[in-house]
Amino acid sequence: ESEEDLPQCNARSICNKVDMYDAPWVERQCRCPGSRTCPLGLQTDDGYTFVEKTRQYKLCEPIKKIPKCRYFQDATWSITLFPNNVTDQVVHCHCPKNSITYLNKRNILHLPNEELAFQYLFSCSPQTRLRCQRKEPCRLFTVRKRQEFLDEVNVSTLCQCPRAHRCPHHHSDYGVIVGKSYTEEAIKTYSGYCLPS
Repeated sequence: ESEEDLPQCNARSICNKVDMYDAPWVERQCRCPGSRTCPLGLQTDDGYTFVEKTRQYKLCEPIKKIPKCRYFQDATWSITLFPNNVTDQVVHCHCPKNSITYLNKRNILHLPNEELAFQYLFSCSPQTRLRCQRKEPCRLFTVRKRQEFLDEVNVSTLCQCPRAHRCPHHHSDYGVIVGKSYTEEAIKTYSGYCLPS
């Protein structure tokens, strides 16, 4: 797939998404306007990349121009899914250090051609300092099968393990239990539990 096959990026659109959960893989989302090229490398200090959990998001414009978000109030980024299989992910502000993002709102957009697009808005939250209770999961994994050998994994830390315990980092680690499956979207959930270190 060449850059010409991709739609042109809007302002602050994510042009490439790099998943670092297992073996790194890149999802190209749009092409930068003009002669600019979207960064493809794995380095995070290029001035065009911001990191969230196990993903790197690459932009066409420098990230220093993007304002800092306020916890729970601002939409840090939005994902809009259009009916023609185009996904537009736009950064509105960047979360403070050591934040996590969560889905804050879902909108249905009515397009001029009578079709619908779905928009998801994410906000920032401080990382939890709560201690895990007994028999309570410390981490959730949402695994979406993209291709035969390619999984897209979203990791959410729920609480901090007590002293001398650790929380599994990978959904195939010991201490992880399979949860619900959503076959229509090829999604499985897993819960990780604190283990003695």
